[in-house]
Amino acid sequence: MLFFQHNRAILLLPHLLLASCALPHQTFQIIPGPQAYSLRSPDKHQTQFPNILHDYNGFEPGKSWVDLRPSMELRIENAYYQPGASRRGLSGYLGTEVARYAVKANGLQLESTVPMPARPPADPPVQDLISQSVAHAPYYRLYFEILFNKTTNSHGSVLLAADSPDQLDSLSAQLTHPEDICGAASTHCTAFPEACSVSIEIHLVVNGKSESRDWGSLLSSVVGQHPRHLELRRLYAGRLTPVIIDTADQAALRLPLLPGDHILWN
Repeated sequence: MLFFQHNRAILLLPHLLLASCALPHQTFQIIPGPQAYSLRSPDKHQTQFPNILHDYNGFEPGKSWVDLRPSMELRIENAYYQPGASRRGLSGYLGTEVARYAVKANGLQLESTVPMPARPPADPPVQDLISQSVAHAPYYRLYFEILFNKTTNSHGSVLLAADSPDQLDSLSAQLTHPEDICGAASTHCTAFPEACSVSIEIHLVVNGKSESRDWGSLLSSVVGQHPRHLELRRLYAGRLTPVIIDTADQAALRLPLLPGDHILWN
């Protein structure tokens, strides 16, 4: 009996070794550098910190637009004024309403609203600023500020919705004349009111609780400069994967955060 068990263990050994090779211990590693720190992914690809957001959605600092990706969030805060007010500054200002949308693979999903008790009945609620046709698209690009009328110097944020990346680029090229593609009946464009603030946020889990942070936030903005304990897990190949961080290295804490990051710290 012992002889049989010994031989069975020998036969199983190669299979166990193959299984251990097929499932290596995967982690992200932060690599210090003279110019910039880098993040090495489990497949050994290294990305410098300043390029992490670019790799995620093509973001470049200084551009007037950002492409939205699933797990990002859109926060819309619209200001309301008394009828006849100029809708600028504090004269006639009544208050704001806030809507949050989660970016999904098949469109925008309204997550929450904070209504205003006495919104003027002639003004639409904040969640109606995005039409149903615009809310059901796979590709989005947010322009933070577009000039609509040179005479009145009217500005506003614009959200483009498209069925393909090529269509998104085509719509972007037409924004030199935003009135042509951002009319009230447009199925591919939402032009937000000038008194409306639109920002991009990302969803995180911090110490077990859901949080939203501004797009472009750094790890240090969540954990401070001197965390005693820190664990960060980032989505990779559909799984939350540890990021190895030296908490004593202040430069390592400047890692840009991405949607879906899980952080445990104290």
